[in-house]
Amino acid sequence: MVEVQIKPISITRFNALGGYARHPGTLLMLNELEYFEADGGDVIGIATQDIEDQDFGGIVMARDRKRCFRGVHVTDFFATPEMAQEALFAGMRKAAQGLAEDHYQGDEEGQPVDFFTHLHDEQRLHPSFVQLTTSEGYSPARGIIEPMMRWYEDADGNFIEQFQTTGFDQRIWELYLYAMLIEAGYILSREHNVPDFCSAGLFGELHIEAVTVGPTMKNGQIIPPPPMDTLEAKDRFLKEYMPIKFGSALFSKLKKKYWENSHVRGKPFVLAIADFSSPMSMIHSQSALERYLWGHEYPVAHDSEGKLIISPVRIETHQWGDKPPITSGFFQLPGSEHVSAVLSTNAGTIAKFNRLGILGKFGSKQVLGIREGRMVDHNPNATLPKIFRVIVNAAGYEETWIEGLNVYHNPNAAIPMAMEMLPGAAHHFFEKSGHVRSFTPEFHPMSSVTQHFAPVDVEEVLAEIGDKTHMVWTLKPGEPLPDAKDDPA
Repeated sequence: MVEVQIKPISITRFNALGGYARHPGTLLMLNELEYFEADGGDVIGIATQDIEDQDFGGIVMARDRKRCFRGVHVTDFFATPEMAQEALFAGMRKAAQGLAEDHYQGDEEGQPVDFFTHLHDEQRLHPSFVQLTTSEGYSPARGIIEPMMRWYEDADGNFIEQFQTTGFDQRIWELYLYAMLIEAGYILSREHNVPDFCSAGLFGELHIEAVTVGPTMKNGQIIPPPPMDTLEAKDRFLKEYMPIKFGSALFSKLKKKYWENSHVRGKPFVLAIADFSSPMSMIHSQSALERYLWGHEYPVAHDSEGKLIISPVRIETHQWGDKPPITSGFFQLPGSEHVSAVLSTNAGTIAKFNRLGILGKFGSKQVLGIREGRMVDHNPNATLPKIFRVIVNAAGYEETWIEGLNVYHNPNAAIPMAMEMLPGAAHHFFEKSGHVRSFTPEFHPMSSVTQHFAPVDVEEVLAEIGDKTHMVWTLKPGEPLPDAKDDPA
């Protein structure tokens, strides 16, 4: 019998393959030390340490009948990690050499699903879905989405059709939220169909409804968004047009009164919104969402000593064209007190899945990812973000699902949401003075664009780039963006 080879894998890869089977309660009992994968990819393992007794063990996982990883063996506990690893590897080899049927659990319902075979006429398929399924450059995203979707229960019954056609962006946003919640230590229940995510973690229950801002439609046709080709046009777009778009989507969810469901009542309820109103719109629209949620804008200036002065200005309404104005300040609307917070990130897109796919070593090994964007400058007197450029494939690059997530806490919430429920996100609080107090991670991207190149000899490119794989620039007002050859300031 051929010896089964076992190799270490990253937590990113492990979470994509089997992290969804983890029960949050185990984190109170066990520390996860290392992760492993056997040849063939059908068996993975976790090296553990008991928190109370401090001895060492391991968990073997294999695919069930629906191709989901499930626990199939738990080793004894040992005094040293070396002894425990030997037992873990023995269990993994035995599982890898067994029959696939040996690992079926008996509680699987339905058959394994092929998510990527084109099931509809080409003209109906979403362009991004076609790109995902046919482009080598997006094979890392395809590789990380496939095991994730095997755990994601299709509560609506039409996930695959919408994923392939008209609802691609919405379904990707839901998958992002799903991955983020699992990473944050939540277990999800499908006992109820509303809201979208009924989850429970170490700090209690959290209920989330996914919201997306779509393009403006008329007679079945997409109406292009207004141009942003001048500073004045961009200013009106962000101050009037996009707040109305966000307001319409959020208000429609507010009217559904999810908090009246018995399983939601008394628990934090959150709306998670993403902007897909036009291509790349999410890169620009974060300030518009903040303007609408708080009902304020924040002109900035510096005093004679160079210290930043922020003077909140109340916004009463937003108006676009000849339509009636809407009231600004979502958290001031009647009924909004039942919304604990609003979540948002512009990273809930296919590019995020591709970057995490590269990190998890999914798909083609000839895909190079270059990420450029804006990040928070923690200088208290800064008025501009920093600019960063990173090579996703480079050693030392790390990224989590929750990275870049913003939590806007409702100052009038009947059931507040604790910051500890989503660690790693940026948390924003509106104060009576009109100012916003933010708790932001050291690296917090505000927006980014990722270019994917394939096929590429990645190692050769990294050798040529040398030490310029992680670069950050601090900009001054009016200063142009740097060229790739420039060194960071």
